[in-house]
Amino acid sequence: MGAFATPLMTIGLLILSNIFMTFAWYGHLKFENKPLYIVILVSWGIALFEYCAQVPANRMGYGYFNAAQLKTIQEIITLSVFVIFSVFYLGEAFHWKQLVGFGFIAVGAFFIFTKG
Repeated sequence: MGAFATPLMTIGLLILSNIFMTFAWYGHLKFENKPLYIVILVSWGIALFEYCAQVPANRMGYGYFNAAQLKTIQEIITLSVFVIFSVFYLGEAFHWKQLVGFGFIAVGAFFIFTKG
């Protein structure tokens, strides 16, 4: 793979996996009238697709990124996907306190990716 292919494929697969996982974990909140066992089974089925993207992303990205960097990328993507999901799918408001909290996480990510 080229110099940029590994990080791009890794990040792309992590985005895809997080979209699936967000729907698996939180998509059922719009279907409160459905029995719990059904939403568990549907969520489990959706999570299968999450694993089909997450596992290759981590396998491909490990070596280019270290484990802490992979986890940090995944968490930043998770928060980003969740904000979009909660605003547009669940109809929740995004508050400034969340932005501040995410800013602190971004500062932490900076230290994880800084060499030295």
